[in-house]
Amino acid sequence: MDPQAVAMVYAYTATGVGIILGLAGLGSALGWGLICSRFIEAIARQPELRAQLTGQMLFVGGLMEAFPFIVLGMSMWFTFANPFLSGLQAAAGG
Repeated sequence: MDPQAVAMVYAYTATGVGIILGLAGLGSALGWGLICSRFIEAIARQPELRAQLTGQMLFVGGLMEAFPFIVLGMSMWFTFANPFLSGLQAAAGG
């Protein structure tokens, strides 16, 4: 197998992983911004529901915050158990 091809697979994988992690972080930040802005709007409309809305905001925020960690796990899989490298080996051998 050509070492230059292996290096290109690793380089493209690292670039893709970096883009994916950046977009996951951006999405999480935008999501938190939307959740908090809607929370403040809801409290401004009905201040007596603050306790209930706080619990709901934190619950939804926790679910939304799990997304970047899932993406991080998938990125680690792409980085350390690179499936594209095995595809390159199969193409070179066959």
